[in-house]
Amino acid sequence: MKVLDFGLAKLRESAGAEQASEDSTKTLTQDGLVLGTMPYMSPEQLQAEQVDHRSDIFALGIVLYEMATGQRPFGGDNPAELASSILRDAPSMLTDVNREMPADLARIVRHCLQKDPDQRYQTARGLRGELEELRADLRQAAARVPDAVAAKAPSIAVLPFADMSPQKDQEYFCDGMAEELIDGLAKLEGLKVASRTSAFQYKEGGRDVREIGRRLGVRTVLEGSVRKAGNRLRITAQLVNVADGYHLWSDKYDRDLEDIFAVQDEISLAIVKKLKVRLLGGEKEKLVKRHTRDQEAYSLYLKGRYFYNRRYEVGLKKSFEYFQQAIEKDPLYALPYVGIADSHGSLAFYGFLRPNEAFTRAKAAAGRALELDDSLGEAHAALAWAHYCCDWDWSAAEREFKKAIELTPDYPMTHVWHAVFLFSMARFEEAIAEAELARELDPLSLICNGVVGVAYMMSRRYEEAIAEFRKALDLDPGFYLARVWLGMTYVLAGEDEQARAMLKQAATMEMDNTYALGILGWGLGITGQKEAALEILDKLEELSRERYVSVYYRAIILSTLGRTDEAFDLYEDALSVREPQLAMAMVMPTMDHLRPDPRFQSLLRRIGLGADSD
Repeated sequence: MKVLDFGLAKLRESAGAEQASEDSTKTLTQDGLVLGTMPYMSPEQLQAEQVDHRSDIFALGIVLYEMATGQRPFGGDNPAELASSILRDAPSMLTDVNREMPADLARIVRHCLQKDPDQRYQTARGLRGELEELRADLRQAAARVPDAVAAKAPSIAVLPFADMSPQKDQEYFCDGMAEELIDGLAKLEGLKVASRTSAFQYKEGGRDVREIGRRLGVRTVLEGSVRKAGNRLRITAQLVNVADGYHLWSDKYDRDLEDIFAVQDEISLAIVKKLKVRLLGGEKEKLVKRHTRDQEAYSLYLKGRYFYNRRYEVGLKKSFEYFQQAIEKDPLYALPYVGIADSHGSLAFYGFLRPNEAFTRAKAAAGRALELDDSLGEAHAALAWAHYCCDWDWSAAEREFKKAIELTPDYPMTHVWHAVFLFSMARFEEAIAEAELARELDPLSLICNGVVGVAYMMSRRYEEAIAEFRKALDLDPGFYLARVWLGMTYVLAGEDEQARAMLKQAATMEMDNTYALGILGWGLGITGQKEAALEILDKLEELSRERYVSVYYRAIILSTLGRTDEAFDLYEDALSVREPQLAMAMVMPTMDHLRPDPRFQSLLRRIGLGADSD
């Protein structure tokens, strides 16, 4: 590909760019055009700030964008408008302008064009490595196509259905339709199904199905659309062969809204038949199993999952409302109870609700789901998470994790939560294996990638942890949790300056996020920035007057300031509300400097983690 070849050639020419001077005229050129001229200037150049080799990386990103799309990422009719665009505008995704370009190239170019130099590639070598890896992947993918066609094992990716309704108000339904098909097909032996996260990265559409299939490593791709008018639905679905882009099967369904379950069953069975997957024993029953026959309850459940998947505070609370409404429509519908358990568990873990109250509700909801259907692995996982986070009942948590994995082995979040449980017990090798399995099941999931780094960090394998967090940030530079964890690891590795910069970025990205603020305050305090740590402490106390804020975050900051008695007083408060972070006390790096204190050993014993615990 010419774009990759050009970028690699320029990076080889500019091998010394990382020692570039602060002169705005750079070394990278295209047909004699100096990239330091206005259309190729970085934000820091335009603002007369200090520049370095990362301005070259920004300029190269502009050139790669131009080569791939035939247009510049930033524009304007005059120099003032152009400068304003460079400083403020977010360019359209490269793949939205040119659908033939690989999604990974779009990610790389977006990384080059970050406004903040700290969020770009930090070295030309790093960028060159990414481009070389992409070129190798593309060549290998092209070479694998004949092998994929000849492969015996059938495989499929189910893409989110497109909303073709006039009001464009059926996104939750389109997502839910795809999720239901993924869930049903994943239960079949002999059929490889791409994970939700991997398939849903192509939600915006417009990309070549053949490229999508090659990226996801599947032989077939299912795509479709939904059009709703009144109480009538028109659903189209087509199964595409990745090798040549031709349709293997397509159909159209015009139904009343209450017939949606029958449509899903028809589509699933048609796919299985076309892929020649043998239905063994009760697998056909698994494929078409319905948890409710109430269409409205089902629709409300889909809305709940839609908002839950966004994981922000308002969305989590809204998801709970929809799950509750679904139960009101059908009290025997098990899945909304799992949703309530998940939403309360997340709200408590991220510090939005008082944990003892939230997890009491989560356990009750998960328990009710299991009363209705004890084969739901997701419900066992939610119950295991509550036993771990709040009950500190380690044997009950492990029992439920094992049951969840036995029932639904391909559910990535079970392995994520189980990995957290395992490293909390100092079972580090098992934790790393579970984290890597979660990532293998859902390779593009940010949380699945992030937990691998956390497992290495908790194991005190800092170099490996840093590498894993960098990979997660390459997937999405806006993943603030990876910045929090990377900042923590830099602190532990003695890289104080990098640690403070990374933690400040995370806190800036998520304003008033108490988790990010708490770790930032700890990092500032432990690296000697006492005044700055006090400012964070004041901020947390101010926020606590408006809403619930975990006392754990104030405790870890106070301990770095030498105010150990106050810290242990707050840990007593944390014990009383069953603070989830205490479940990791035996291995948590933020508590390392307290370990010689007898009060810390007493704390561990009361949590059930000390040497004298049962």
